[in-house]
Amino acid sequence: MPLPDVFAQGLRSAGWLAGLPALALIWASATLYAAPQIAETLEAAGARVAAGTATATGEPWLRLEARGRDLAAEGEAPDVGERETVLARLAALEGPRRIVSEVGLVETATPFQWAAIRTGTARVALEGSRPVEIGRRALEARITGALAPGTYLDDTARAARGAPPDFASAAAFLAARLSGLAKGGRAAVSDTVLNLSGEALDVPAYEALRAALANPPAGFSIGRIEIVPPAVAQFRFAVEKSARGIVLDGFAPSAADRETALRAAAEAVPGSTVQDRLLTARGLDPAIDPKALIGFAFKLAELIQAGTVTFAEDTIAVTGDAIDAQAIPDAAALMREARPAGVKAGRVALAARPLSPYRVAIRRTPEAVTLTGHLPDDATRERVLAALRPRLFREPVVDRTRLADGAPPDLGTALAAAAPLVVNLAIGEVTVSDRALTLTGESLYREAAARLPDRLAEALPPGWTGQAAVSARQPAETRDPAACRAEAAATLDRASLRFPAGSATLAPAFYPVLDALAALAKACPTLRIAVSAPADPAKPKPAPGEGAAPAETPPTAMAAPHEAPAATGSAPKPNPKPDPQESSAKPAAKLPPAPEPHAAAKKAEPAKPAAAKPAGTKTPPTQKAEKKPKEAADDPPLDLPRLRAQAVIEYLLQAGMRPDQVSAGPDAPAGPIAFALLP
Repeated sequence: MPLPDVFAQGLRSAGWLAGLPALALIWASATLYAAPQIAETLEAAGARVAAGTATATGEPWLRLEARGRDLAAEGEAPDVGERETVLARLAALEGPRRIVSEVGLVETATPFQWAAIRTGTARVALEGSRPVEIGRRALEARITGALAPGTYLDDTARAARGAPPDFASAAAFLAARLSGLAKGGRAAVSDTVLNLSGEALDVPAYEALRAALANPPAGFSIGRIEIVPPAVAQFRFAVEKSARGIVLDGFAPSAADRETALRAAAEAVPGSTVQDRLLTARGLDPAIDPKALIGFAFKLAELIQAGTVTFAEDTIAVTGDAIDAQAIPDAAALMREARPAGVKAGRVALAARPLSPYRVAIRRTPEAVTLTGHLPDDATRERVLAALRPRLFREPVVDRTRLADGAPPDLGTALAAAAPLVVNLAIGEVTVSDRALTLTGESLYREAAARLPDRLAEALPPGWTGQAAVSARQPAETRDPAACRAEAAATLDRASLRFPAGSATLAPAFYPVLDALAALAKACPTLRIAVSAPADPAKPKPAPGEGAAPAETPPTAMAAPHEAPAATGSAPKPNPKPDPQESSAKPAAKLPPAPEPHAAAKKAEPAKPAAAKPAGTKTPPTQKAEKKPKEAADDPPLDLPRLRAQAVIEYLLQAGMRPDQVSAGPDAPAGPIAFALLP
């Protein structure tokens, strides 16, 4: 091909390429200017159709959107017929290339669920069902008003029936809570239950959310709440203790941990104030157990009168005034040996100051007797315990006292004198503050309660002041006497109460029967019971050759146990009845030693000549002399039936029976305890 022809063909190809920019410009112009005009034309053509779908709310249920030359129809038609009619009218329009139908039907939602999700800083998505009775724009206006200004809604919720009353108020309430949550926060309604989840933006937002959720809209309840507390850079926890009470300050990792701290504070200062300044926030080292940290902080707080236990930067420290000198090494030992994992030991800066006032208390409950406060030394502690233990039957004595200087004079004497008074109450407490003693509680008997102030004044040492405020428990409701006797007889017929051989100590099997009998007697004032106790069966005499020969037995060793008092010339006196005020405590029967034979009787015994022995017999000189006292020591007390009856009577009196309702009867034959219903 000649060169001019080749050159001409190249120019033609280049000219086609040169036209591409012009074509692109024409396409862009049509897109930027013509497309919006086409969309407006399509939407304007369909607006007349949409306007004809207005509901009772004034808003049309049909929504149209132009997508290029296509017209998309959305919304929920009341029924199938109206949906078909509307789609047919749209298909008849001139201009749309096609109609894209996304029209649904209004259905009943069960359960009725709606949710708002924070998808961005200023963006919230709505999904689920919305009430058909409320127009979309009206509901969006309520929700937008509860959100921060400038928040955009992505509303895909569909109209449905079955919404609870006042749904719009609940939706607006939840939308307002989204303002305190970070991206991903979700607020939802399920029928009448409100749910909220997400991470709080900051500590003030978290506290505001907790406060708001305490007051949901009327007719709605709070359901599942999963709000993650915000994270703080410096996690701190403090317990401040003073005479006014306890102040909690700093942070708690969760609401449950916060409640744990509040409970511990209330138990640490019963009756005093607890001020809660805690905020819920994350930031504690995951290696540290928050509940263990709180428990350890309160163990240290128990050792201070006034001061602060502070945890900050993984280190715990305690400062202030110790409750006593012993508390300073105790705090140091706790720091060394009892710190939770991950917690570092800080400084122990405690000072021991004189206790003012000097306090100690004895608290009596049906379960135990507890000592708290301070005592000057171990001797005083043992003196108080010795005054308590013999008067208690089953209740343990819990000693939580500590040693400290500064006790008032005669503290041990005052406590030992007050111990029987408080133990004999149903419930009560003796408190000592310096030289002032106060007795409070409840007695089972009005007469005993009335006598306590005088008894307390007589028992206190000189220089002490005492005050008693004891009330009487109301008497139990009385019952029909015939029914009382029938029930008592049935209770006793089923009982077979036996003492161990040689003992007057109640066995565990006695307690349920005697407790039931005492409870019945409280409701039956006319019930009278006699208690007869047995001696042990007589021991068989050894056959000749099995022990000492009868001729070699001293006369006093052959007497039966019940004959011993007659031989001495003195019979046992009946045991006096206990004071009725000794009611709720149940002291064990104290067994006196068996009475010794009278000296005159010993002197009156004729001397018995030694028996002649065959020649060549060698007998150790002390063999029989050592054997006989040992056998005598194994014999039961001489007045064993009386002691056994008295042990049962004392238990019944301490369990609440009146002294005139129970008495001792004649000795019973060997076997179980015998009870008799008196007229």
